[in-house]
Amino acid sequence: MNKLPSLGMLYDHIRPEERLLIDAAKRKGIKLELYNAEEIFFEASEIDNAQNFQDTVLQRCISYFRSINLSALLESKSINVINSSRIASLCGNKLLATLTLAKEKIPTPKTFIAFTIESALNALSKIGYPAVIKPIIGSWGRLVSLVKDSESAEAVFEHREMMNNSLLKIYYIQEFVKRPPRDIRIISMDDEVVTAIYRSSTSNNWKTNVALGAKVSPCKITDEIEEIAVKTSNVLGGGILAIDAMESEDGILIHEVNSTIEFKGATTASGKDIGSKILDFVVRKCKN
Repeated sequence: MNKLPSLGMLYDHIRPEERLLIDAAKRKGIKLELYNAEEIFFEASEIDNAQNFQDTVLQRCISYFRSINLSALLESKSINVINSSRIASLCGNKLLATLTLAKEKIPTPKTFIAFTIESALNALSKIGYPAVIKPIIGSWGRLVSLVKDSESAEAVFEHREMMNNSLLKIYYIQEFVKRPPRDIRIISMDDEVVTAIYRSSTSNNWKTNVALGAKVSPCKITDEIEEIAVKTSNVLGGGILAIDAMESEDGILIHEVNSTIEFKGATTASGKDIGSKILDFVVRKCKN
């Protein structure tokens, strides 16, 4: 009988997903060492000093910048991090993800980037109203705005200009896609599509984030869904991804990809033990 490897898991907050992973590790007899990213530190100049970390570590930090920098530190010390700093950096930055997907002809919503209020308003005149303005880095639908005219767009931009955050002065503007009041969350692990669910918006909120109250239900994995999910995963480098897609009049569009995935809703809707599947995937990576 092969001995199961010891794994590490980095976190900065224990969410329901981390608890599901901890419980799954106990059921499987996997030793899962937990590391609070807010407490650890490294000597960056000492390449061989990895503080006795395991050979493979599951990255579960919520903070984008903490995640990619901490992963890069561990990778410099020859530790296998899932997902890697490269994958996390692409997925966590909507502009980088859009550029990467567009280069490989993966369909996404029409997207404009601007760097001043004037140029952003000019971009909106091209893309048309209504349109969606997003921060290039962020999750849970925070600071995502639906603007229906130039006056509401100016108000959003002016508020952003007043915030002490340079990232909010990069204006990521997308067309508002005509779609059902839902999107599709696809969970993939390298070339395997594990499950797909619908996330349906509530009557008083157009956003489909589960954190904002969206309802979840099973979604059949069609050939179209599987093909675009596998291609998206390959383009971004594989790993454990949550790929968010929309049903447009022209077919499936990919509008966001998440690297540190939340899967409680998908577990509930699909009935699949996604926490166990994640650990199985990580164990396979250890053996490889």
